[in-house]
Amino acid sequence: MMAERGVNMDHSTSNRRVLRYASDLDRRFRPHLKPTNDSWSTDETDIKIKGVWKSLYRAVDSAGNTLELMLSAKRDGKTAASFLR
Repeated sequence: MMAERGVNMDHSTSNRRVLRYASDLDRRFRPHLKPTNDSWSTDETDIKIKGVWKSLYRAVDSAGNTLELMLSAKRDGKTAASFLR
């Protein structure tokens, strides 16, 4: 995105900016997010991306709002456990 604007920037510079400002942005945006309740469920489906099958894990609350997404190349118990953590 920066290259499109004519700015030459290394990826480590971008990462440092993310680390510096992410906590401030989270603190400012968190009060404006819709509240969720404690009832949620998980959903797993397989999708094809560029000819390769991937597993998509999704956590959904009772109102149907997506809480978290994870795309994984493997479908196994270790992957599912890491998503639930």
